[in-house]
Amino acid sequence: MIVRVSIGKYAVGLALVALIGWFTGQTKTLSQTSEPSRAAKAKMPAGTVRFAPEAPELSSLKVISVSAQALPLSEPISARIAYDESVTTRITSPVLGRVLALHAEIGDAVTRGTVLAEIDSPDLASAEADWRKARADQVRKKLALDRAHTLLDAGVLARKDAESAEADFQQAEAETRRASLRLKNLNADGKQDGRFTLKAPLAGIVVDRQINPGAEVRPELPNPLFVITDFSRLWVIVDVPERDAAELRLGQAVTLETDAYPGRLFPAKIDRIALALDPATRRIQVRCAVRNADHRLKPEMFAKAAFLAGDGSEQAIALPNTSLFTEGMYTYVFIERQPGWFERRRVTVRVKGRDNSFIDAGVRTGERVVTEGAFLLNAEAVADAK
Repeated sequence: MIVRVSIGKYAVGLALVALIGWFTGQTKTLSQTSEPSRAAKAKMPAGTVRFAPEAPELSSLKVISVSAQALPLSEPISARIAYDESVTTRITSPVLGRVLALHAEIGDAVTRGTVLAEIDSPDLASAEADWRKARADQVRKKLALDRAHTLLDAGVLARKDAESAEADFQQAEAETRRASLRLKNLNADGKQDGRFTLKAPLAGIVVDRQINPGAEVRPELPNPLFVITDFSRLWVIVDVPERDAAELRLGQAVTLETDAYPGRLFPAKIDRIALALDPATRRIQVRCAVRNADHRLKPEMFAKAAFLAGDGSEQAIALPNTSLFTEGMYTYVFIERQPGWFERRRVTVRVKGRDNSFIDAGVRTGERVVTEGAFLLNAEAVADAK
């Protein structure tokens, strides 16, 4: 019995020794296995974060390729596109009448003198009749004047009668001139049938039409019958805050961006700065001229106008504010060096806006910048540093 107990205790002891030896070996193996990964992490530069290609953290990141553009004085300001009034005309009818025919539609290109519409006008018929009557009276009184001069030279007519004939002729001549000027002001073409032709006073494109065949027209209509403009030239109206007005000057370069063409910048220049501040808005109205050769811009579009620094040649990188984060006194972004490999880099912010900022140092054209998820990367970089 005593021998059996000793053998049992000896077997249990051997088993415990074997178990301790196996556990020690496993611990050593795990320690040896983890050492290379720790060494690899220690070799990563500070501020650098790497993820495996399938890491779930990558799905919360957004990366874009950046490019340089002209540096603005401040963040873009809301603006409105309008007709260039120096090449725009609004046409109304100077006479009462009814539309007989239309010869122009919206979108038609017209030249100066193009007939836009024909109008039957009693007023024009009356003006033509007055002119013909005045002309006939002038001819009659000219003959009477010539006859009076002949009789006066022959000594058979009193000088008083000759002077009376002279006065009658001058009066008839003045009446003819008045009737002729009235026809000219009515833009009459001399058909002498009471038909008034509405003509284009300048070349351009018909952008609005407010009449139809058979409609009645009159001078006091509130809206113009036709609007014609040179669509290749437009104005941009910007209400500039008082704090930014001191840096503006005539001829200064401006860039425009519209909701219709996001990412495309249209060049413009300041051609007029208001002399007074609007007391209600505390803003100064600035008018810019923009070329619109391809007719992409439309009047009444809303735009964002950025007034450029200097002559417009200074460049900077535009970044969303979501890509920037601050530590202490400095601002940083994360650059994607390779897929899944990100590097924290210090940058210099030249102009900071509500949605975007302009960077003039730290990022180069063509580099890929993290615009969403920068704070996640920074937290990961800080954790790795610890």
